[in-house]
Amino acid sequence: MTAATSSTLFPQGPTPSAYGATPRDADAVLEGLDPEQREVATALHGAVCVLAGAGTGKTRAITHRIAYGVRAGILQPASVLAVTFTNRAAGEMRGRLRQLGAGGVQARTFHSAALRQLQYFWPKAVGGEVPRLLERKVQLVAEAAARCRVRLDRNELRDVTGEIEWSKVTQTVPEDYPAAAAKSGREAPRDPAEIARIYAAYEQLKRDRSVIDFEDVLLLTVGVLQERPDIADQVRRQYQHFVVDEYQDVSPLQQRLLELWLGDRQSLCVVGDASQTIYSFTGATPDHLLNFRSRHPGATVVKLVRDYRSTPQVVHLANGLLAQARGRAAEHRLELISQRDPGPDPVYAAHADEPAEAEATARRIRELITPVEEGGGGVPASQIAVLYRVNAQSELYEQALADAQVPYQMRGAERFFERPEVREAGLLLRGAARAGSADPALIDEDVPSQVRAVLGTRGWRPEPPAGSGAVRDRWESLAALVRLAEEFVRARPGATLADLVAELDERAAAQHAPTVEGVTLASLHAAKGLEWDAVFLVGLTEGMMPITYARTDEQIEEERRLLYVGVTRARRHLSLSWALSRTPGGRASRRPTRFLNGLRPGSGAAAGRLPGGGPGVERGAGGAVGGGAVRRRRGPVHCRVCGRTLTDAGEMKLMRCEGCPSELDEALYERLRDWRAEQAGLLAQPAYCVFTDKTLLAIAEAVPGTESELSRISGVGRRKLDRFGADVLALCAGQELPLARDGEGDDGAVGTQPGDPRRNSTEK
Repeated sequence: MTAATSSTLFPQGPTPSAYGATPRDADAVLEGLDPEQREVATALHGAVCVLAGAGTGKTRAITHRIAYGVRAGILQPASVLAVTFTNRAAGEMRGRLRQLGAGGVQARTFHSAALRQLQYFWPKAVGGEVPRLLERKVQLVAEAAARCRVRLDRNELRDVTGEIEWSKVTQTVPEDYPAAAAKSGREAPRDPAEIARIYAAYEQLKRDRSVIDFEDVLLLTVGVLQERPDIADQVRRQYQHFVVDEYQDVSPLQQRLLELWLGDRQSLCVVGDASQTIYSFTGATPDHLLNFRSRHPGATVVKLVRDYRSTPQVVHLANGLLAQARGRAAEHRLELISQRDPGPDPVYAAHADEPAEAEATARRIRELITPVEEGGGGVPASQIAVLYRVNAQSELYEQALADAQVPYQMRGAERFFERPEVREAGLLLRGAARAGSADPALIDEDVPSQVRAVLGTRGWRPEPPAGSGAVRDRWESLAALVRLAEEFVRARPGATLADLVAELDERAAAQHAPTVEGVTLASLHAAKGLEWDAVFLVGLTEGMMPITYARTDEQIEEERRLLYVGVTRARRHLSLSWALSRTPGGRASRRPTRFLNGLRPGSGAAAGRLPGGGPGVERGAGGAVGGGAVRRRRGPVHCRVCGRTLTDAGEMKLMRCEGCPSELDEALYERLRDWRAEQAGLLAQPAYCVFTDKTLLAIAEAVPGTESELSRISGVGRRKLDRFGADVLALCAGQELPLARDGEGDDGAVGTQPGDPRRNSTEK
């Protein structure tokens, strides 16, 4: 079996040569498909459920299925609606279908398809024009919170907006939000009653201003189809056959819309993988996929398990991750079988601290992108990704890559087609296409040469500029357009500059961006559906993977699936790393994620969990984090001022948000610093080995009066409590300490001795 490789024009697809010419007939469409993909392509009647593992060619299977049906005369192109979840995936699908001879098929996202129907039927169903679509709801949510006299910081604003979106896709009205959130086990960022009030105020603001949001597009379309049977019949006459990709990510609202489109027919093909369900926080659920056969008893079910993306080494790790999974989704996991030649083993790396982890990652990437003839790996920068759990982790890697002079791009940052240089380039290319042969500079030039000539007037050169920054970013954008022109002409010989401009317009409308030549920095969620030759999974520590607020069995398992998605993004090179402390010189108290136990060299078996789904106790992970001690992880840490759940390590030490008011006792803080300096001198160790600055700040803000209160401060473990607790509590009580002694106690502590009355002093 020949492995499918990637095309930069149509990512994750077969080689460009496979699409060089439109298949001559229906049978030719089936050429090159493996037996399972062929079974999918030829199953054109009734309900079909395709369970497709990562890298198994699901997009290839379903596009060939549509194309085969069209070319065989079984399906009319205009009667097919293919639905997926991102504009990029929809654009990719349309491109593949065009080259397979099925260009009239509609491939859209749920929102895009619903918006087109809403705009078309609104005058008939409601009258007048469709309300203006609100592109971003955050500002309006902030205004709604202000109306409710609720102050939200930036993170809370984002989280409350997410709760409103979840409520709408699960069809939960404001007054029902508290009960619905409690029933589903959601951890609300604020008091649920407050969120309900903000939600209600937000809806009122939208009505006052005659605007709708993206969720309203689905809700209103559902409402029109439910209340107007004549309109529903018209839609069903138009669309006779439906294909839904990434079906494990369907929300209840999207499922309801799909049912209204479908009516009582069975002409539906769904594709998904329960092991890649990672968006439950948005309302997505794999239940629709897992219950498909019960809703469609006669459905054809096909499993795709031949992995054409990843090497056997990567696939072995991915299968190992799922082998430890629990829950209903795990019961339906797919055991992947790699179809590629062997590659290097995954690399596991522990680092002293986060900056060291970032620097080591940047060095390794620098080695990978160095040309083979110079002793490097010869991997293009665009085929390398650094993936992390939360976006806040990106800053260290941005700096490390910049220091190593490695170009990078942020996924999820400014949209490609909204960049000023890309918009300007589009205008210039459109003008050149209109001028045609009237421009002497473009006579007798092929399309890529014309593009180079036009963009050369705006800063594009064959060689990139030195360093990074805005100049390099601009060049990368223009270079991506040049590469797109080259690939476009390879796929469509004889195309003109006007054809390329039309392709750019279509891509801009769908936000289907071309490849930018730089290492991708992205969160694990943003990496879904993508793939690279080399993937670096970083920050894989307990508290980050799984994230600290994942406590139930379901939440822990979704975190495992998120790591599985990250692993399966890699084609050949895979690195997994973690840092033992956050900052240089910090205590090496972190542990690598439990999900790698029994999989990485030197680690023990998978850790157990306490009943109820908590992370529980993990014993001796082995490897870089040695020791057989048993440590119980703390629960979530909340800001003692505003109550927000804290995830930043520095804020967790202070037990408050950085922006919340501080109650620092400055005099106490100075006394603690002087005392720490004295202790550090006696120990002949750096001051942070006694307590870090953040821990001292936390002590000086909290002013603990008992051992119990002191032990609740992050950075004060049992050992330090025994060694320094009495001194710290005495200082907090305003007592003067006698001069430190030169001797050491039985436990090696300096200062207080066993039997010293200060050791048990808790008086103020």
